[in-house]
Amino acid sequence: MLTDVKGILVGHAQNYEAGTGCTVVLCKGGAVAGVDVRGGAPGTRETDLLAPENLVQKVHAIYLSGGSAFGLDGASGVMRFLEENNVGFDVGVTKVPIVPAAVIFDLNVGDFRIRPDFKMGYEACLNASDGVFATGNVGAGTGATVGKYLGDQHSMKGGLGTHSIKVGDLIVAGLVVVNCRGDVVDPATGEILAGALNETKTGFANTMELIKRDLASKNAFPGNTTIGVVATNASLTKAQAKKVASMAHNGYAMAIRPVHTLVDGDTVFCLSLGKVSADVSIVGALAAEAMAGSIVNAIKSAAPIYGRPAYKSFAAGK
Repeated sequence: MLTDVKGILVGHAQNYEAGTGCTVVLCKGGAVAGVDVRGGAPGTRETDLLAPENLVQKVHAIYLSGGSAFGLDGASGVMRFLEENNVGFDVGVTKVPIVPAAVIFDLNVGDFRIRPDFKMGYEACLNASDGVFATGNVGAGTGATVGKYLGDQHSMKGGLGTHSIKVGDLIVAGLVVVNCRGDVVDPATGEILAGALNETKTGFANTMELIKRDLASKNAFPGNTTIGVVATNASLTKAQAKKVASMAHNGYAMAIRPVHTLVDGDTVFCLSLGKVSADVSIVGALAAEAMAGSIVNAIKSAAPIYGRPAYKSFAAGK
């Protein structure tokens, strides 16, 4: 789990009637951070300041949310919580919490009029802990769906997942919200775990094969996006954290086909919270594997809801 990295807390808040929610990754002691945005339709906040040449050196939380751009409002609730706890960038008169954020599009699930807001972001902070946290249909993964190439009516349930890797003293962990346009596959076998359903909804249409048969793009609306966080106890600079975030996107490519399209807003944040000495390329390689594992965990943790079947809907027959 992401919380295997000391100094990380994770909290969720969601509204199941509305079909949306948010997840906060707290690092009250501060964390060196980087980000890499690959998708063509991102919804983000405070990502420019993570550039290595910019002033602020540490962040205090990462906020992930449903609600499309409306959901960015919840980051303000996270800021209020942290300010009340005297956490943030000291500007003299107060401390300003640094809370980069990214969102997914889930307005087509549940009630689009209700989105994560200030109150929900604050609630997620109250729910945060450094222990085991729920995965699947929770937090920012509440309204997540996957496999939308043939339209929403052929999609399946996505969700939130996590996976960590420990090698000696080094820990690299991931957390991801899977809401992709493409299919999700098992990186080890290439087997589709969840994705666009066929006409009878008894199996998979196989998005990449559909693309090869008909080069005309279908369902072009940008109602997608996979967003995630990798955290490590390795000591990284901002530039190195950005590189690890970039390499972590390889985990997306291992498990999502296709990925990084113009209608996905795919984003990865990286957090460094430790003093373990490790080669940045090795940390990045492990980050990709942790992210791929997190994606698989998200799909296998999701349950059928909102009229969308899930991996569990078909797994029993295998």
